[in-house]
Amino acid sequence: MPEQAASPSAGTTDGREDGDAVSARRWWILAVLGIAQLMIVLDITVVNIALPSAQRALHFSDNSREWIVTAYALAFGSLLLAGGRIGDLFGRKRLFVASTIGFAAASTLGGAAQSFGMLVAARGLQGVFAALMAPAALSLVSTTFTDPRERSTAFGIWGGIGGGGAAIGLLLGGLLTQDLSWRWTLFVNLAFAAIAAAGASALLRRDVSSAREPIDVPGTLTATAGLFALVYGFAYAQNHSWGSSTTVACLVAAALLLAVFVAIQIRAAHPLLPPRVVLDRNRGGSYLALGIAGLGTFGVFLFMTYYLQQTKGYSPSTTGISFLPLSAAVVITSAIANARVVPRTGPRLAIASGMAVTAIGIALLAQLGVHSSYAAHLLPALLVTGVGVGFLFAPAQDFATRGVQPGDAGVASGLVNAAYQVGGSLGLALLSTLAATATRHHLAGKQATPSVIAHAAVHGYTTGFWWAAGFFAAGALITGLLLHGRAPRTAPRTQPAANPQPASAN
Repeated sequence: MPEQAASPSAGTTDGREDGDAVSARRWWILAVLGIAQLMIVLDITVVNIALPSAQRALHFSDNSREWIVTAYALAFGSLLLAGGRIGDLFGRKRLFVASTIGFAAASTLGGAAQSFGMLVAARGLQGVFAALMAPAALSLVSTTFTDPRERSTAFGIWGGIGGGGAAIGLLLGGLLTQDLSWRWTLFVNLAFAAIAAAGASALLRRDVSSAREPIDVPGTLTATAGLFALVYGFAYAQNHSWGSSTTVACLVAAALLLAVFVAIQIRAAHPLLPPRVVLDRNRGGSYLALGIAGLGTFGVFLFMTYYLQQTKGYSPSTTGISFLPLSAAVVITSAIANARVVPRTGPRLAIASGMAVTAIGIALLAQLGVHSSYAAHLLPALLVTGVGVGFLFAPAQDFATRGVQPGDAGVASGLVNAAYQVGGSLGLALLSTLAATATRHHLAGKQATPSVIAHAAVHGYTTGFWWAAGFFAAGALITGLLLHGRAPRTAPRTQPAANPQPASAN
């Protein structure tokens, strides 16, 4: 479903802008969209470090604490596909600006929360607006950068933001909580959102569909309900039991609803997720890679946060600073992978090797002990993990949206985020359960002295690390077999040939 180009800017000559000005505007657009992406990724982790302070202020129990995280994950994960299609149908600029403002409003509500219920509601609203904003932002990057070299650089930067943003969130959350208040982990989004919304309004061209396809209501309902049940089932199992009736009911319902969704998509005239989007080997393999990445990384960040604060006694801000080398490695290697490696080798080498290197880095984390030092043991593991994640993220996000029809760009982008978010929810539940079980077994029959408890906790973390390393090792094998090894030869057009200009201001 192609989108109509807006009329040329007033400052153009014969409907064409100067090449340097066009190029400069594209990079400003990327900066604006990158700020929004950073805000979304930050909010997955920035609140985690603030939870103990928020709990003391609002007086909620340990059992209730999970809902501050789960409310965001449920709304975000379950609505991503629908959010992507809404942008395709009604205009990505309009949706991006509106959802950015909505995200800021929800953040303000959360920062001003005077009760547990108000904070949970605000986090859920954040997830709703993030599910609208994230696909719109990624699809705008995809449709703005069509030149192969520029696209590789742009997605290298984008992958660096996605891969390193979680660690930056831990740093920012620690600094804000320690120096100001837990409320500022939410209020800080006002600054990000103001810049993103103002920049998008000034730089992005209004995009209007030339034809409005009807919304696939049955597909939207079954996909949203199925993803909600799946994310909720794994989140519930993380803090309760895999055999509980609620967990089993949610996972069975998710399987049935998603099976019905697939059947609907095969038969629908205007499907929410056209099969052509996922049946391409490179796109399908990229979605799978991002799902496996979420499966492994969510738990690793959680275990590392607990290890540094509870075992090593680091403060929240020092914990965040400790993750900076990983973030730096992700940002640098994302740019190298997409700009230098992928154009020569294709996606297989970068993504599969990124998986393998990440597995090695996490296996190094599994060697940590109670008395391990940061410089000698933790830092090398973080750097290796960051290199692997960098080589994985940018090419996977790039090839997950390459070559899609213009009208499918939003839903393809939504599936990028959905794969990572759902994979992360699944992985967090699995790894948390495995780690908790290992800790209990280590404590069995022993006197619970502080030393024994510390060693048991670390044993649980390292068990989780070993499983995460196994996920990435399996991912290296799977993506190595599934993805193409050929280098891309032509520009990955996601806009009609007659409309080669980037999305620019009217």
